[in-house]
Amino acid sequence: MMTTAILVAGGHGSRLYPFTRYTQKTLLPLYNRPVIDFVLGTIRRSGIKDITIISNEFIGQIAQHVGAGFEGEKIHYVLEEEPQGVAAALNLARPYNEDCRVLVYFSDNITTLELKEEVTRFNTSEESPGCVLLAREEQNPEAFGVAVTDGEGNITDIVEKPQNPPSNLAIGGIYLFDENFWHYLDQAVEERGESVSISDVTRQYVHQGKAKLLSVGHETWVDCGTPDSLLLASQMVKDGKLNPNPHR
Repeated sequence: MMTTAILVAGGHGSRLYPFTRYTQKTLLPLYNRPVIDFVLGTIRRSGIKDITIISNEFIGQIAQHVGAGFEGEKIHYVLEEEPQGVAAALNLARPYNEDCRVLVYFSDNITTLELKEEVTRFNTSEESPGCVLLAREEQNPEAFGVAVTDGEGNITDIVEKPQNPPSNLAIGGIYLFDENFWHYLDQAVEERGESVSISDVTRQYVHQGKAKLLSVGHETWVDCGTPDSLLLASQMVKDGKLNPNPHR
């Protein structure tokens, strides 16, 4: 069962005003390339060739930059007319990503962690492989979903944006899900309505013992959602630490 990718590049990008009044935040520059090139580089190096991009009124600008993709790729563009939450955005991509396993990638995230090994495992696993959660150590994890772990380092729960974090392991915005993803998303919407977060989906995998925690460790992970982090990531690109290329 092949793995596809959903790149979520919606929302207003209000933390990056005034620039995001005129363009989508993934088209802002990291030194000499736009953010989206580094995101797509990570997705492409994992071996995924079917990519759905969800974005706002600037979807045309993204399509003009990315185009039809490389030979053998399928790129689907989906317009999010109004930001209505995570579930609504993901459901826009559903027609292209049902009955498969899926990498859900929120576009603020830039990482040097390579996903090819995990994507290959998802492609070849005859049994449902559950989900893979990428985690990184954060000094201030209150702004993220935070992992609760047992004495052996296994994940036992996820707490969304806690005032008193149970650990410093923040769950970042890159996830691998098996073919049960849409069922769990529907269940979460039934229980919580449109205010559902991605943690409401991942928590279902965790409680069934079907979640694998993949710590970034010494690899790099940058959230490019603020001017400061864009500047930091730009310097990292200039120093050759981030890779926008489709191949290693």
